[in-house]
Amino acid sequence: PQTMTTPFFSAYPWDKSSLKSMPVDLEQFEKLDAYALKVNVKNSVEELVTALLKQARTDLEKVRAIWMWICHHIEYDVVGYHDKSQLSSKPLDVLQTGKSICEGYAGLFEHMCSIAGIQCMKLSGYSKGYGYKMGQTFTGDSDHAWNAVYLDGRWHLLDSTWGSGSVDDSFTKFTFRYNEFYFLTHPALFINNHFPDNSNWQLLKPTLTLKEFENNMLHNSNFYTLGLLAAQPETAVIQTENGKASISVDCRSATLFKFELKGKEEHGLMTLKKHGMKLDIYPQKTGSHKLQIFAKPSKASGDVYNCVLEYVIECESVNKAMRFPKDLSQPVGPSWFTERQGFLRPSHPDPIIHTNDGRCSLTFTLGKDISVLAQLHSENGSLSEDMRGKHIMQIHRGNQIELKIHLPHAGNFVLKLFAKKKSDPGYYDYIFNYLITCLNTEVKWPAFPQVYKNWAEDYEIVEPLSGRLPANRNVQFKLKMHGIAKVLVQADDTAPLTHNRGYWEGTCNTAGCREVFVMVQENANHSFYSHVLKYEVESQ
Repeated sequence: PQTMTTPFFSAYPWDKSSLKSMPVDLEQFEKLDAYALKVNVKNSVEELVTALLKQARTDLEKVRAIWMWICHHIEYDVVGYHDKSQLSSKPLDVLQTGKSICEGYAGLFEHMCSIAGIQCMKLSGYSKGYGYKMGQTFTGDSDHAWNAVYLDGRWHLLDSTWGSGSVDDSFTKFTFRYNEFYFLTHPALFINNHFPDNSNWQLLKPTLTLKEFENNMLHNSNFYTLGLLAAQPETAVIQTENGKASISVDCRSATLFKFELKGKEEHGLMTLKKHGMKLDIYPQKTGSHKLQIFAKPSKASGDVYNCVLEYVIECESVNKAMRFPKDLSQPVGPSWFTERQGFLRPSHPDPIIHTNDGRCSLTFTLGKDISVLAQLHSENGSLSEDMRGKHIMQIHRGNQIELKIHLPHAGNFVLKLFAKKKSDPGYYDYIFNYLITCLNTEVKWPAFPQVYKNWAEDYEIVEPLSGRLPANRNVQFKLKMHGIAKVLVQADDTAPLTHNRGYWEGTCNTAGCREVFVMVQENANHSFYSHVLKYEVESQ
């Protein structure tokens, strides 16, 4: 083989700005790409190269034309892969049959470059490609071939086999699916799934050892093309600590994530961050669990999430305390996504809210003109559907909303928040949820009073907050309401409340009745009263 200047190059640190090892403007290639795809020459490799180069001026354009042609005209030979006797990797045979394995792709690439007068090497080594199992070791002969090309005074890497498409899981069918990622891939990314026999050809300083290559996380090309930058941990197998495994992903721009543990979205707590996400997994069985993480850009329409990471979680002990309610949806807690939906400045930035006395209060600034619907779900279904809203009270002050929550008992609860534009008729959209936990078994808060539709958004109950009043007792009322003429509390007798600095105050006796209503007269000229609140009275 021809001798080459050995590659003692400057290292390429990856600055995370480009996936390629040199500046490439894909839009400037559009004409050239379209031309290269149409070239149809099968007689000789020389004629093919001559035809391709008609539209290429620079060395980069020549390499691009050759690359485009090979990626769209040579298919992976799944039959030849299984039966090597029928297989020729000679460039002319590859050209005329239109199929080959990686050896033939790389050989044809090298041959076409040499005809075009471009220095090119065929490289071989180990790859994490078809059939790769997470955490496996590599021994014996190399299993893959690719190329390095010399452009602008340094070497660059590419893999036309992987650029052309993919084989299915049973390795019986090849599908053309062009992948831009493998054209002049940055060496810091190429090393993720290509380990050359000669470590100089990693084009990295320092170079990776085979052991590091084996242990490192495999990031498929989706990972980088979706703008993801890094994942922690960097090894594919994670041992749980105290029943927990933590994963985080960094990314460049707002990205939505999903995960599956053994094919189900459970036993995890995922939070979105401005530049990525964090996931805590608590497997509820010991042993090995496969974890997959999926992503999609927040701008993408449609619901297509691509798998970007796979881990194996080895769980030695189960943390039973971290069993999450079935109703908990991922991601949990507030994020840039909930901000976009109009929930700003959350009082509780964390996904889990712990309360000792069974009460908590959340506030948000509403950035849009939205109505909010809040529901509480208990893990054992102890809250029936009509009770889900009754342990939450909304209080509005200007564009601030406060949610007061009184838990009916100890345990884990999911607080689900829905919203809709005030101007929209119809349904509320689910936005996000929190996990609320309370370990105090003494806790037993009654529901809030029932609120009728004439209770205005910015009215407020100071007391009584409990929707269940004691029997045979004088009960103190204090309500903040404005713009009304009169307020009555109707029990066995009817008592008026008096107006004092924006509050309506007074007492009522609960003797002899099962329910107490608060009614308001909105206009002094009409004797019409409307119900705004209803309380239950405990039985004698």
